[in-house]
Amino acid sequence: MSVSFLSIPAQLRTPGSYIEFDSSRAVSGLPPAPNKYLLIGQRLAAGTVAALTPTRIVSADQAVQAFGRGSMLAAMARVLKLADPRTECWAVALDDDAGGTAATHTITVTGPATAAGSIALMVAGRQVKIGVLPGDAAATIATAIAAAINADPDMPATAAAAAAVVTLTARHKGTAGSDIDVRHSFYQGEALPAGVALAVAAGVAGAGNPALAGAIAAIGDEQYQTIVLGFADAATLTAIEAELLSRWGPLRQIEGLAFAGARGAHGALLDLGEARNSQLVSIIGAKASPTPPWEWAASYAGVVGFNGAIDPARPFQTLTLPGVIPPAQKDRFTRIERDLLLADGISTFTVDAGGAAMIERAITTYQVNAQGLEDIAFLDVTTPLTLAYIRLAVRSMIGLKYPRHKLADDDTNFRPGQAIVTPRILHAELIALMRQLEEAGLVENIEQFKADLIVERDKTDPGRINALLPPNIVNQFRVFAARIEFRL
Repeated sequence: MSVSFLSIPAQLRTPGSYIEFDSSRAVSGLPPAPNKYLLIGQRLAAGTVAALTPTRIVSADQAVQAFGRGSMLAAMARVLKLADPRTECWAVALDDDAGGTAATHTITVTGPATAAGSIALMVAGRQVKIGVLPGDAAATIATAIAAAINADPDMPATAAAAAAVVTLTARHKGTAGSDIDVRHSFYQGEALPAGVALAVAAGVAGAGNPALAGAIAAIGDEQYQTIVLGFADAATLTAIEAELLSRWGPLRQIEGLAFAGARGAHGALLDLGEARNSQLVSIIGAKASPTPPWEWAASYAGVVGFNGAIDPARPFQTLTLPGVIPPAQKDRFTRIERDLLLADGISTFTVDAGGAAMIERAITTYQVNAQGLEDIAFLDVTTPLTLAYIRLAVRSMIGLKYPRHKLADDDTNFRPGQAIVTPRILHAELIALMRQLEEAGLVENIEQFKADLIVERDKTDPGRINALLPPNIVNQFRVFAARIEFRL
């Protein structure tokens, strides 16, 4: 029999026409680039979803109900949905570490007010307006500030006033609470009422983040291409780096990248970047932004995840980061400072004329190879994104076209219609696939690929093909340099 059937038996006694369907040639072209988000962050006791329970998030309101109003995870979901409202999103909540400490901040009020006015307070990027009347004492103003903060249920902190001091306490235990920004008069034209002064200070430092191991165990082998971290301490980054390396391995092949945000001065961010070296983790440095770093992480991941699924090789520079407030102009990194951050594994942003934050360059924390030598192989996020897509394209081609085929040597004499593949056939298929990837703008220099491609039958396992695929992935246009040699 020359035709290989899938379901029709070789011997049939009952008369009739028996026709089966084979979809192995139905799909042509490249596969769509998949993307699915996973948010990992802290929940509050008011949330209806228990910790370590993977939960699909379809809206910001659902996240509020699931994880508690004012929780880290609810805020991350809200910002992510601003960046990408359509892509499938899941979350795994973590309970606070029982032995952790909640961070505090204080606002010391000086008064009395000598004129009417309004205090423009900002807590974690959320605006709070407090009206002040002439003669209001410092203690009165402090009580009004605490009441106004507590009136916003989405605040990541609660407030209490004693005498003329307002104490803000983070809703979550852990280091994230120390990154809650408290300030006043952020925007142009805002000023304190006459006679009033506010002194903002850090109080108790937050400590004790929940371990990531439970979240990793909870997701098993489910693939999430874009993972968003609510905090970026060393233990968390070490755990996610190890898990992602395993997921990218040839036996699991469930690739994903992790994204985090970090707040701090230039030196602190340099120290953070220098201590990491992973091609699968990207951290954006927010400096003194009013917006907390977990919201920066969600916005950054949403922009990269959405646009990376459209074209994994296209650079992300100039894309706007929705839902975050960039630092005040005096607090922004200079070009030289940003260049140093990019040399030490920290992604950077710029600010457009309208005050919106834009990705300047999205990089991984990878900086040196296994020998400790400087290496740019995985510098840009586009590199692992493109490699993941190329592997997906190869696997899809093999899986769709040759799902149940026999394997024979080249020049084997078999009739057309037989479900047989040979090294030469696969060699041609891989070249054809690479041409499609070239047309899609993901690889270049096909002649080099053809020259270096190896497809051969294994010497000891007769049912195995070994291949060396040498794609030259496309680069990004990032720098234009010119010299103007003018004449008079």
